[in-house]
Amino acid sequence: MYDNQKFTGITLTDEELQLFRKEDISSLITIGLFFFGLLLAGFILNYIQIYLLQYTGQKIIFSIRQEVFSHVQSLPLSFFDKNPVGRLLTRVTNDSEALNDMYTNVLINLFKDIFILIGIVVVMLNLNVQLALISFVSLPLIIGTSLIYKKLARDAFRIVRTKLARINATLNENISGMRIVHIFKREKQQFSQFDEINRSHYDSSMKELKTAAIFRPSMDLIYSISLALLIWFGGRGVISGLFEFGVLYAFIDYTRRFFQPINDLTEKYTIMQSAMASSERIFQLLDQKDTIPNPAQPVAVESVIGKIEFDHVWFAYQNEEWILKDISFTIEPGEMVAFVGATGAGKSSIISLLGRFYDIQKGTIRIDGVDIKTMDKYQLRKNIGIVLQDVFLFAGDIKSNIRLNNMKINDEEIQQVARYVNADHFIEKLPDQYNEEVKERGSTLSQGQKQLLAFARTLAFDPSILILDEATANIDTETELLIQDALTKLTQGRTTIIVAHRLSTIQHADKIIVLHKGQIREIGTHQQLLSNGGLYYKLYQLQYKDNFQHSNNESSSSIKASS
Repeated sequence: MYDNQKFTGITLTDEELQLFRKEDISSLITIGLFFFGLLLAGFILNYIQIYLLQYTGQKIIFSIRQEVFSHVQSLPLSFFDKNPVGRLLTRVTNDSEALNDMYTNVLINLFKDIFILIGIVVVMLNLNVQLALISFVSLPLIIGTSLIYKKLARDAFRIVRTKLARINATLNENISGMRIVHIFKREKQQFSQFDEINRSHYDSSMKELKTAAIFRPSMDLIYSISLALLIWFGGRGVISGLFEFGVLYAFIDYTRRFFQPINDLTEKYTIMQSAMASSERIFQLLDQKDTIPNPAQPVAVESVIGKIEFDHVWFAYQNEEWILKDISFTIEPGEMVAFVGATGAGKSSIISLLGRFYDIQKGTIRIDGVDIKTMDKYQLRKNIGIVLQDVFLFAGDIKSNIRLNNMKINDEEIQQVARYVNADHFIEKLPDQYNEEVKERGSTLSQGQKQLLAFARTLAFDPSILILDEATANIDTETELLIQDALTKLTQGRTTIIVAHRLSTIQHADKIIVLHKGQIREIGTHQQLLSNGGLYYKLYQLQYKDNFQHSNNESSSSIKASS
């Protein structure tokens, strides 16, 4: 209608042009600010998403590690007899970290990819059902390949985790025993052993890698097959006029978008399988039951007087390989009782049973007339102080190794018990005294100094029953004199049990119980047992054989000289 019509144009002045474009500029500024606001909001929301995701993942892993460590602490000593420390460290560290990867890198993106897949499927079905069904032909292949990979990968990851635990166990053992390795010059042999274990882990990791390497190309192959089918059938439909070219192009683009989250899931699937293998191992540990459970309603024990009774006790670490056989004895409150016998006679087992670190199979153990199985085991152990031959010191300082994180024991009490057991003699000579740093396992202290700290530690908790398990076996003569002086004061008002090979340390005991092959052979005082001429007399003769021979030789020499 406007053909051959002419219009007269008027040139706008600069002022009119600026007035006309005024709204455009303000709108452009508004759009720019709005776009900047969107970018800023996206940045803030992305920051919040990443922060919340990482925070949640770290909290979950923190809780898992807390739970695992707490559970490990509650397990009986028999569990640690069968499981190397390195294997347990793997559960707490490496396996937990694998779960951390799943929570922080996989979980949120997994849901995002699933929602994208669902959205693409809905759009494709709405656009053209026939082409959508052709595109979905590859789904059974994707599901089948994923199931096969799941089985192969899970087995591979299980093996890798097991091998990693062996590496950690071997490292822990070799580093802890490095002194022995150097003394016997076994560096090459130990390295060969580690090399074999490490190579085994490497081979398992390569098998896992090969399994994972097949999975991603399989998805790419399935994508190519799906795209080829779509082009084949869709192209024929376009030629025949059944579909529009734009619809086919849209489906090709959607197919690419459909496989993008699948490829992302493929990458995350490996992390998920690793996490699943790790979670299995963690839950296996958490499923370990405490074989020495506390009673549901323990007998209330306010204070322990110290009367101990073993009534026909039978005990074995495994099946019916009896370590103790029908053991019966009574220790009165305040008595000092010593257990002697050859190695393997069952002396240390009696101590472990008294603290209920293991449970007996037959008989009864009573303290103050109460069966220890009816007591709260933690309350029971609180009243028993044990000084072992092999003293374990934690990295820290002198004070922390005496109080063991019990802040109710103040510095003055620490110094008091140290003086009581004569440990102050060497502590006050240290540069920082009670704040002196203690290296791992107390490597900078002598055996005698560690034993004195063990005495101080035990006394700081003021037990009613004191147990000395070969506590003076590795002590030099000077330190032994200090300990013997302390023992005289320590045992007053306490029931004291001494396990010793050196019979000189137990001559003043109120009662000596002689064990042989898990049975009680003799009970009496030092003089009574010597006069009986039994097993104790033979042990005494063996121990002082050199002294007797030396005395006899001196007597013979004197007689010859006088004649």
